[in-house]
Amino acid sequence: MKTTARRSFLRTTAGAAGWMLIQPRAYRSSAANSKITLGVIGCGGRGFFIGKKFMDNVGNDVHLVSAHDYFADRLERFQNLFDIPADRCYTGFKGYQEILASNVDGVIITSPPYFHPEHAAQAVAAGKHVWLCKPVAVDVPGALDIIETGKKAQGKVTLLVDFQSRNSPCFVEAVKHVREGAIGELVSGQAFNHFPCGGLAPTAGMSHNDALIRNWGTNPVLSGDVIVEQAVHAVDIANWIAGARPTKAFGTGGLKARLNAGKNWDHFLVTYWYGDGPKVDLNVAQFTRGYEDLGARFYGTKGVVDAHYRAIDWGHGPVTITGDNAWPGTDFDNTWDIGVDNNCKDFVASIRNGRYLNHADYAAESTLTSILGRQAAYEERVVTWEEMIQENKKLDPGFES
Repeated sequence: MKTTARRSFLRTTAGAAGWMLIQPRAYRSSAANSKITLGVIGCGGRGFFIGKKFMDNVGNDVHLVSAHDYFADRLERFQNLFDIPADRCYTGFKGYQEILASNVDGVIITSPPYFHPEHAAQAVAAGKHVWLCKPVAVDVPGALDIIETGKKAQGKVTLLVDFQSRNSPCFVEAVKHVREGAIGELVSGQAFNHFPCGGLAPTAGMSHNDALIRNWGTNPVLSGDVIVEQAVHAVDIANWIAGARPTKAFGTGGLKARLNAGKNWDHFLVTYWYGDGPKVDLNVAQFTRGYEDLGARFYGTKGVVDAHYRAIDWGHGPVTITGDNAWPGTDFDNTWDIGVDNNCKDFVASIRNGRYLNHADYAAESTLTSILGRQAAYEERVVTWEEMIQENKKLDPGFES
């Protein structure tokens, strides 16, 4: 299908429950019946990355048999890479429902975060195991929906949320030492998320809806803004170390440096109060040049835990404990790969052994913590957890019907 025809079709189906088929190609020759069959909802950059991770880690045990993306060009690239059958590739807003109506065992959800609550809820209702990328939602109603979806999934299907640090051995060991009192009583902490930012994808000639979704990552509703879409990693690490969620937050921030890449803020500064426990400062930047880092550092009465999420080619600092009960940990923990690799393996193992994983509660809580910080920063005032929940504000991306 030519690009011009593809765009024309999307313009006519963007607001409807439309789906389309990609042109035929050869079906993968391996025997799929003995494998766990998976559909992929969202075939952009993250979809490619996770699909490859599944093939690299558990490729002998899974089969990618169907795919959905809003855009036909993204879907076609994904189909070509993973040899998805032509009659099981769908696009449009509602094409993913064709996957859920099929006999796949599970789905990998890597769609824009705005759609995560809907996609996860319908997948669990269809009896599918769910691999869900963070954040689980962009607003309070969506996060609360994920908690309800988790209740429905409990004991029936796996609902794994892909927070890599939670499944990286050095992080797990560090938090274990903290729980055992290695750094004493937690007093204060820092969480940090510092990265550069790309520009906007071209949208000339696209419909309103097409243009919004093409640049979802720089849209504060579809992504949740950078504090929710990306910094939720750091927030989740902070909640995990603290063993709690905050009771209130104060924040500030704005858009100052990244003026040519959408409406997301490029920096947030948020202070979280964890009840009578520690106070934690979150520093978020998505414009930096020459410096990248992600993680958290907590100061206790007996020592400090320093936990940096790292990839092979970025990040600063170790995962370690210093002080009265020092633990050397590691100078380098490639969490980017290790966590995803282990999540792939655990997802498949849980389906095979029937001990279904369920990450809904903590993942929703961490997402809500990011949302709390966003609201406090947007309004530049103290916002309590209870106030945020009671307000229950739903975000509207402004799609045209």
